[in-house]
Amino acid sequence: MDKIEFVQQMQKRTKEFVLRSIRLFRSLPKTEEARIIGKQLLRSSTSVGANYRAVCRARSQAEYFAKQSIVVEETDESLFWLELLVEAEIMPEAKLGNLMAEVSELLAIFSTARKNTPTEKRR
Repeated sequence: MDKIEFVQQMQKRTKEFVLRSIRLFRSLPKTEEARIIGKQLLRSSTSVGANYRAVCRARSQAEYFAKQSIVVEETDESLFWLELLVEAEIMPEAKLGNLMAEVSELLAIFSTARKNTPTEKRR
């Protein structure tokens, strides 16, 4: 797979993650805690999709690294909210397991990409 195909595949995967998060939000119980956690998940997951697109349009290595860092943070936050939905017994793990596995895989990919980014002033 070449770089262009990889980027296209990742754009598709991040958009699908956002859509799955939206569908999950719609299916949450109508409780206050589910609504609060669900909204947090919507914010972080949509940020993953939008910021990954920005990563693909970065004009410099520094901009790429900065945007990729946002993607890593937001992906990790999304995983956190999914874990809370399960651990707070708002949603069964059986319903969220595949989505959590996908987010974990995306997080590993984004973290590796960030780690392998050559930057002059990375601290």
